[in-house]
Amino acid sequence: MDYLFKTEPSEYSFADLQRDGVTQWDGVSNPVAVKNLREMKPGARLVIYETGDRKSAVGTASVVSVSASDPKNPVVTIKAGKPLDKPVSLDRIKSSKLFADSPLVRMGRLSVVPLTDAQYKFLIGN
Repeated sequence: MDYLFKTEPSEYSFADLQRDGVTQWDGVSNPVAVKNLREMKPGARLVIYETGDRKSAVGTASVVSVSASDPKNPVVTIKAGKPLDKPVSLDRIKSSKLFADSPLVRMGRLSVVPLTDAQYKFLIGN
């Protein structure tokens, strides 16, 4: 399973992830997002989406490890990937039939969203 992680760039941007190389993704409180974090496996592919003024998918990452020892606050370690050749705006995502039933457009405040293989490929430009 692939996932999309939303982040507020003024708090932690994709550029910050690239600078750090690896980071822990924690502090998620929404029960659905927490469930998605707990279900992740090392090697899972990620798309990083910046909220705020940007509202675009901007880069890739991957899951290094998952610690769900505290089921209410799982910690996922992720590794930076590459920036997307061209950011994919929320408007473009919403206009794609691939995302018609996606929590990304149906549950706008959800910070960790599962992606189908087709959705992942659409976002990364394949």
